[in-house]
Amino acid sequence: MKAPKFGYTRVLSIDDAISALAAGAGTAKAMGGSQSLGPMLNLRLARPAQVVDVAQIASLRAVSRTAGWIEIGAAVTHAEIEDGIHPPLAEHPMRQVASGIAYRAIRTRGTVGGSLAHADPAADWVVVLAALGARVVVGSPRGERTIDVDSFMLGAYTTVLESDELIVSVAVPAPTSATHWGYHKVCRKPGEFAEASAAVYFDASAQRARIVLGAADGPPILLHALAAEIERKGASAADRHSLGAAVRAALPGRDAIDHKLFTACVERALEQSGVLAGTQHAE
Repeated sequence: MKAPKFGYTRVLSIDDAISALAAGAGTAKAMGGSQSLGPMLNLRLARPAQVVDVAQIASLRAVSRTAGWIEIGAAVTHAEIEDGIHPPLAEHPMRQVASGIAYRAIRTRGTVGGSLAHADPAADWVVVLAALGARVVVGSPRGERTIDVDSFMLGAYTTVLESDELIVSVAVPAPTSATHWGYHKVCRKPGEFAEASAAVYFDASAQRARIVLGAADGPPILLHALAAEIERKGASAADRHSLGAAVRAALPGRDAIDHKLFTACVERALEQSGVLAGTQHAE
């Protein structure tokens, strides 16, 4: 199919982007790399009267580090993260995640902000940023506001963004010597969206312990109790029975096969992180 007729505006500043979205009064959509909105337009699942191209806004393509956090501009592409061209992200575990997103051609155009705004439950950044406990900065005619990623996504393809709001940046914790991190997903073939995924993030120095399930048909699911138990007890709290019980409680409507897939994702993400081998978590 072909996209329905729409107006196109390329903007070079955040203020101009916000003004264009506000002028649309709910009929304008921001576009970064077009890897989400483009197919939606062609399938006529999205019918904006105006598309506002924000990909060339310099401030949205910048990455900086301050006070233990790394601020990633919304228009930074997956490939830029994968290639480590931004020094604050050169040693960040997000590089590993970026390298496994779809295909290289998509990674060269797809953006972090676009992926979050699209809010596909199976998308990599949706679950990974939840595990990191990221913060999303959005701008509007009313100014900026910061949203914890835990409350950003309301459901499949649905977020708290208002029609005149633009994702400006995403802030993630900078890794430390105490950081333990892992991510695993199950796909039928490379490049596809995940059928099940899990990300874990532990940092004793910042008192962060997070285990998150992705690709669960809605917002990421945080396994708070399991993460807290593993932080306190280490490997003794992460046997397959305990992991399976936590997954079944989080996904009561899924069948046994799905439970096994998600449990395997959690188990492998934990193994990858190395957190279970750390003496700081043992009793």
